[in-house]
Amino acid sequence: MRRALTFAALFAALAFPAYALAQQEPTRLFNGKDLAGWTAVFDQDGVDPAGTWSVVDGLLKCTGKPVGYLKTDKEYADYDLSVEWRWPEGAKSGNNGVLVHTSTPRALGVWPKSIEVQLAKDNAGDFWVIGTELDVPDEANRKEDRRHKNLTDDSEKPVGEWNRMEITCKGDTIRVKVNGDLVNEATNCSVRRGAISLQSEGAPIEFRNIVLTPLGE
Repeated sequence: MRRALTFAALFAALAFPAYALAQQEPTRLFNGKDLAGWTAVFDQDGVDPAGTWSVVDGLLKCTGKPVGYLKTDKEYADYDLSVEWRWPEGAKSGNNGVLVHTSTPRALGVWPKSIEVQLAKDNAGDFWVIGTELDVPDEANRKEDRRHKNLTDDSEKPVGEWNRMEITCKGDTIRVKVNGDLVNEATNCSVRRGAISLQSEGAPIEFRNIVLTPLGE
């Protein structure tokens, strides 16, 4: 029995990446009470962030207008990021995204230099590069200008229900899961570090449980 257990432990250590075994304590980027640790950026001057971003009953709500984004005050590299989102009941399907490795402002209009992980209805998981570069498998069929299409559009839940996205950034790689399904992955990313941002892009959207877990060496 002891020998069997030892073999099982050895197999587990070999079967999973070392960084997965060395994860550190998770950090809640959104505290469920206010926007502490975040800064709002808009494509217009003099905008009151409270008109776009608000916290109600533990949820982070975005009206989608005006266009802009909410950015963490800290920068991060090598992490697992978990984000839950939904389109409010009765809302039309909308457009939005999570920006990872956010840095230089206004690299493309209001959008900062970053890699966008798409949340747009029926396209969650697409990559859009904003002043950045990356590679995906089968680029001949999946790359359209700045867009790198995901592997499947069947992982999202209906409007009004919560979805969960997991984004793993490790070195120059990114892997994305939606509701447990692997939907996209990239290598040779030209950026490896930066803030994390949530877009306001025209439609109401709600977030909760935004949690970042650093990866060990």
